Amino acid sequence: MSNIWLDGIMGVVVGDALGCPVQFTDREELKTGPVDDMEGYGTYNMPEGTWTDDSSMTIALLTSIQEKGTIDLEDIMKRFSKWLISGEYTPFGEAFDIGRGTMAAIMRYMVDRDIEICGGKTELDNGNGSLMRILPACLFAYIKKLPANEAVLLIHEVSGLTHNHLRAKIACGLYYFCTCSVLDNSGSLCDRLQIGMNNGFSFYENDLSNRVELAYYGRLRDLSLFSSTEEDSIKSTGHVVDTLEAAIWSLITTKSFEECELKAVNLGGDTDTIGAVAGGIAGLFYGYEAIPKAWLDVIKRREWLESICNVVISCS
Repeated sequence: MSNIWLDGIMGVVVGDALGCPVQFTDREELKTGPVDDMEGYGTYNMPEGTWTDDSSMTIALLTSIQEKGTIDLEDIMKRFSKWLISGEYTPFGEAFDIGRGTMAAIMRYMVDRDIEICGGKTELDNGNGSLMRILPACLFAYIKKLPANEAVLLIHEVSGLTHNHLRAKIACGLYYFCTCSVLDNSGSLCDRLQIGMNNGFSFYENDLSNRVELAYYGRLRDLSLFSSTEEDSIKSTGHVVDTLEAAIWSLITTKSFEECELKAVNLGGDTDTIGAVAGGIAGLFYGYEAIPKAWLDVIKRREWLESICNVVISCS
């Protein structure tokens, strides 16, 4: 049987590592020399297979869930703090590529030790820093078979540790519904994601207070239509709406894990996070075995990462 933790988490890590060397590279520049394989050095001068904050925070969240057997928000923030200060959950013992919103939230937590106020709540706090590492919480809610209202509350709380604006939390919620749909349904990836989006929009529309922020995700209502969107209309910035759109577009316009990830990172901009967000769902749909072996072979600390993914989390 497939191990959804291995499928999804290694999808995140590989997508992250693929995008790391070209992060912040302009799309037009990438057209002249596109990414076609796992590369090294580049933006952060790191060897091939190096993963960034996206994967580090994902693994920190995953290990918290494994060791606590639940979502323990205090423990999660302690682990995020250890990552930032001590370099835990990193390839080489040092944190790098840290988003401003994430940095500010962790610093507030280390000063006040208050999980209620650490996450940013303003319009400017809608970066993709919670979306990029939300998959373990999504999978936890899925295996626990939580009712939608309980699952979304949990997802929002985990997002809110660093990104506590409703727009950022809705992105994580929509990702949760898509994760569940990919795992529960048959058919094409686009069909499964459409069901997930339908479920997500239906859930959020039950509360009128969500509708202003939900409108930012309007292009994702009809994925068949969205799949025909020209690349020039897909933004690849660090804004959470742009990241979710770019990841979903890469998923529904390709036919394999490899094709999806190359398309995602060649959009330029915030390449590691778009690769990670797309990679999580691509890994769940195509499976671990579909990730190119040559890419997996160079992932730093691969055996350690995979040993974490193979820890059984009880669904009782």
